[in-house]
Amino acid sequence: MGNHHSQERLDYLPGKKRFIYQRRDIFSFSMDAVLLAKFTKVPKEHGRMVDLCTGNGAIPLLLSLRTKAKIDAVEIQETLYELARKSVVYNRLEEQIHVIHQNILELNGEVQWGSYDVVTCNPPYFAVTSLHSKNNNEKVSYARHEIACTLEDVLRISSRLVKQTGRIALVHRPERLAEIFSLMKKYRLEPKRIQFVHPKRQREANMVLVEGVRGGKSGLKTLPPFFVYGEGHDYTEEFKAHYEGW
Repeated sequence: MGNHHSQERLDYLPGKKRFIYQRRDIFSFSMDAVLLAKFTKVPKEHGRMVDLCTGNGAIPLLLSLRTKAKIDAVEIQETLYELARKSVVYNRLEEQIHVIHQNILELNGEVQWGSYDVVTCNPPYFAVTSLHSKNNNEKVSYARHEIACTLEDVLRISSRLVKQTGRIALVHRPERLAEIFSLMKKYRLEPKRIQFVHPKRQREANMVLVEGVRGGKSGLKTLPPFFVYGEGHDYTEEFKAHYEGW
């Protein structure tokens, strides 16, 4: 164990209305998580949400600024689970956010299937067989590679968790969009909204946000894209307002 606590730090999330515990040696929250928390259509006050692969809990913490719905958050890695719990307590959100230390493949008994209005997930992006070399840091590797669960696992489980006409929202890489759509169809999740995020105006998208509705009618909306950076290293005004406006 050693000096784990000395590596911890308390950071603000964008908007500076929520604090989050992070550790230098572990995957910190990403822009992807923040954008997913903003993209997701949240349920009314009495709804229920669940965030899979929650990491240190950035998505539930941000969602709590947008909804009073109860939020379950599932994380397999103990260290990240502990950080998420500490953040929930620090922000005094224990009544709203419940962190579950579990593999998403072993949720029987931890959740009520078919009971959620919304499922969110910022899953690992890279197939283990991909050319990306498996990161030496095991904790970072879990966050980036499909070691504990595949994209198909995420969509299959999301489909079981969500109510009929409930929504699932995820953020992923555009190069896997065809696979995402075919797996969504397989598990009766109808793609309804997508939004691309580009690092710069002249660069191709490196992130896509996708929403599906369980048993929904066909009809897909493509929202206007975001361009993150202008000419230099500064956010574009439009992106900055979206990212930091909570």
